[in-house]
Amino acid sequence: MYVNENRSRPAAGIPGIHHVTLAGSDDGLRSLSVWRQSVDPGGATPPHRHDCEEVVLIESGHGELHIGGAVHRFGPDTTLVIPANADHQIFNTGTTPLRTIGIFASSPVAVALPDGTPLELPWRS
Repeated sequence: MYVNENRSRPAAGIPGIHHVTLAGSDDGLRSLSVWRQSVDPGGATPPHRHDCEEVVLIESGHGELHIGGAVHRFGPDTTLVIPANADHQIFNTGTTPLRTIGIFASSPVAVALPDGTPLELPWRS
């Protein structure tokens, strides 16, 4: 498929996170996935890692990236660069939704907890 109507893509979520896969394995991709997510105020992703590199574009909101034992604060119009296999967690520290676009160097995207246990997500990647 060459053109996707984003508003018609299936939405999914876990508590506090709203998700839409914009492009991924269902579109025939093998080495790229693109996700749009919104994290509610006070919400966070679970601590996790991917076996591929990840880039997160921050469209709006404020948050913190917890990675490598450090905390990095960020705001709108920022890019988070996350190496493969790096345990990380993204927190919304603001009062409005944190809106992001995640780009992954794999499709489908494998997600694991810090102990290596696979994390099953309710969406396709």
